[in-house]
Amino acid sequence: MTQLFHSAPSLREERVPGGGHTSFILRRGQILRMTDIEGGGNVSMMMLNPHEKSERLNLPDTLKGQHTARLTAGHCFYSDMGRVLAGILVDSCGWHDPFGGVLNAQETQEKYGAGRYQDLRNAFYRNGTDNLLVEMGKWDLRQEDLLMVVNFFSKVTVESSGRFTFCADHAAPGSVVELFAPMDVLIVLTALPHPLDPAAVYAPRPVQLSWYQADSEQAALQALHTRPENVRALTNTAQFVR
Repeated sequence: MTQLFHSAPSLREERVPGGGHTSFILRRGQILRMTDIEGGGNVSMMMLNPHEKSERLNLPDTLKGQHTARLTAGHCFYSDMGRVLAGILVDSCGWHDPFGGVLNAQETQEKYGAGRYQDLRNAFYRNGTDNLLVEMGKWDLRQEDLLMVVNFFSKVTVESSGRFTFCADHAAPGSVVELFAPMDVLIVLTALPHPLDPAAVYAPRPVQLSWYQADSEQAALQALHTRPENVRALTNTAQFVR
């Protein structure tokens, strides 16, 4: 049975439509619950320190420090300062992709066709790079600040040859992942198909976001003590936020 880290009603709810984007600060001690409503969705996410935005998610360190090529419950997201921006407490999928990135406008057109606003109005084909940049601009961030992303609800395996393989139908309807914030973290995300998804039709899926206050910060932190490296990074985080 999955451990429940929050029992009070949600602090806030937001539905991000397929192709949509949003950004916000997840406060220290809070939990963000993401739900893949229809299944087969993908959420591309950036993470930064909102108080010093030069500190940001370092995916190479995140993977090397935890000796993994996938992300799931018990894994932390390291910053380039050796702190933990967030950690996964709950995960019904078991695998989230740190490699695939997002598509830009040209790549989106090459994959799905034109999909212009002039023809489709609000149903036009959006792309990950532009969606993230729109949200980043709200926080005085620019193209040079664009980071690697984590693609939640997507599974990409790495073969011995180095070839990436996208695993279709990985996330079932109602799949959830919960992130705990041991420090304030700026979240920038968009809900668009994974770049390696072979589907030729542009059909982004919605995601439900729910915010909770953790019942016990200590219990949440303890659930992330899955490796000595995580313990050290969380100690660095605690020294920073006091």
